[in-house]
Amino acid sequence: MRIILLGPPGAGKGTQAVELSKKVGLIHISTGDLFREALKKETPVGLIAKGFMEKGELVPDKTVRDIVVERIEKEDCQKGFLLDGFPRTIVQAQMLDKTLMQKKIKIDLVLNIEATKETVISRLTGRRICRTCGANYHVINIPPKEQGICDQCGGELYQRDDDKEETILRRLDIYESQTKALIEYYINQGTLCVVDGNAAREKTFNEMLKAIETLTISKS
Repeated sequence: MRIILLGPPGAGKGTQAVELSKKVGLIHISTGDLFREALKKETPVGLIAKGFMEKGELVPDKTVRDIVVERIEKEDCQKGFLLDGFPRTIVQAQMLDKTLMQKKIKIDLVLNIEATKETVISRLTGRRICRTCGANYHVINIPPKEQGICDQCGGELYQRDDDKEETILRRLDIYESQTKALIEYYINQGTLCVVDGNAAREKTFNEMLKAIETLTISKS
């Protein structure tokens, strides 16, 4: 099964994707993680992406496509994958469809996690990341045992530049003007399912599981 997660930044895609991939046994592919790894290693694609990511802008379609396609072509993705953060534009969606068509496969389900601007700002401005292991925390919802210190490895927790309110508002503007058009695109393909991203994390997760189970039954 091949699934895409859509939704504005802060809707909970990353958190839900990690748990969902474990539950249904699919490889979780996060473009954010892919690019951060490329930045860490200072690869050519990472350096290209750096300037855009720091300003909260979308990385060019070709750059994103190249890194994602390289990942989904690996052997562990042959039975399926869960895409988190790609596609974000109609052009990227068309690129993905073309690539999958050449492999005689297609996207089975698109889960659109809807969340209000207020929810997004609250979640993202409170998010903290461990510099050492990358673990995620939230100053209110998922606080560490000791302020500023990772529970798992003792590393320093920090706020990413793209989690500051000014950048978040810019990211939401980009989402509204470009990414949201994908909703109509996947409605027309008959693969879109909307879930409530304002609800408690467990409720959103259960809605997603129900959509996947319904699809699995319909295909059996």
